Amino acid sequence: MSSKKKESDQKRIAYVHRVVLPATQSPAQLEGGSIFFVGTATVLVKYAGFTFLTDPNFLHRGEYVHLGYGLRSKRLTCPGINLEELPRLDFVLLSHLHEDHFDRLVARKLPKNTPIVTTPKAASALAKKGFIITYPLNTWETFVWERGAQQLAITAMPGKHAPGPLAKLLPPVMGSMLEFQQTSGETLMRMYISGDTLYIKDLAEIPHRYPNVDLGLFHLGGTRVMGLMVTMDAKQGLKAIKLINPKTAIPIHYNDYTVFKSPLEDFQRTVEGAKLTSRVHYLTHGDSYTFQVPAERRSATDVRAYANPKT
Repeated sequence: MSSKKKESDQKRIAYVHRVVLPATQSPAQLEGGSIFFVGTATVLVKYAGFTFLTDPNFLHRGEYVHLGYGLRSKRLTCPGINLEELPRLDFVLLSHLHEDHFDRLVARKLPKNTPIVTTPKAASALAKKGFIITYPLNTWETFVWERGAQQLAITAMPGKHAPGPLAKLLPPVMGSMLEFQQTSGETLMRMYISGDTLYIKDLAEIPHRYPNVDLGLFHLGGTRVMGLMVTMDAKQGLKAIKLINPKTAIPIHYNDYTVFKSPLEDFQRTVEGAKLTSRVHYLTHGDSYTFQVPAERRSATDVRAYANPKT
C-alpha cells in the first residue's frame, strides 16, 4: 500500500462521528428492505431499523427551481408522494445544496431539528436556514448511526459537479457509501449513491476500498448548465456502473427538470448495448424496489435492534 493511501485510510479512521439513536418497540427486519422512488434524486430507504430520505425535492409539475446566477428550471414531473406524507425520518442524506435537491418547500416545512448528513458547505448554509442538527463530511470521512445491535456507516465518496471553471460556481457535492452493519462487525448490505457527479478519475478509488457493492443508485440526466454537462449522461452512467460494479444498479435523477438533457431511454439503450440489462432495475415515480439480504450475512445471535414505528 502506498504511503499516500495509508495516509488517506488513517484520515478516514480519524474522522468518525457516531450518534446512538433511541430504541423503539418494533424489532428490526434484517431479511430485506425497500427503496421508494419519490422522483429526481429523492428516495426513501427503509432497512435494518433505519428510515431516511435522500436529496428531498417535492415541488410539482410546472414549478421552478432556482439554480443560481439567474438560472432556473421547470419541473416536468410530480413527486411520488408529498412531503406531508413522509413517515418519521431518522435523518436526511443530502449530496449538495441545490434547489432541485433541497427545494424551498422543504426548507420551509421540514422540521428544523431533522438531522442532515451532507457536505461542509451545505451544512453551513443549512444552519443559516435554521436547521440545527447537521453532520458535515469531507471525502472519505465517515458518520455512524447506531440503533440497538445495528449500525449504519455513511462515508462521503468523491464527486465533482462541473468541469473546468464552472466547478467554482457550483456547490461541492458528495456521493455516499452506506454500510448496514451489525455492531458485532458483520456487514449486512452495502449501498452506493453517486450524488450529482460527473464520471471523474477520483471515482476509481471507490472499488479499491469497497469491492463488494450490493446496490448502486446513479444520478443521471446529463444535466446542462451554461451549455456544460454537470451530471452523468447515459455514456458516463454506464462507465460508472461498470466501475462501481454493484450487483444491482438503479438510475435516478433522469427526467424531472428541463435542464436534464439525457433521457432515460438513452441510458436504457446504452445498457442494452453493453448487455447489462439484467443488472439494472428501473423505477418510475411512486415505485418501490425491495431487496433481500442473504441469510449467511445475518447473524442469528442478536436481533434485538429496533426500527421506527409506522406513522
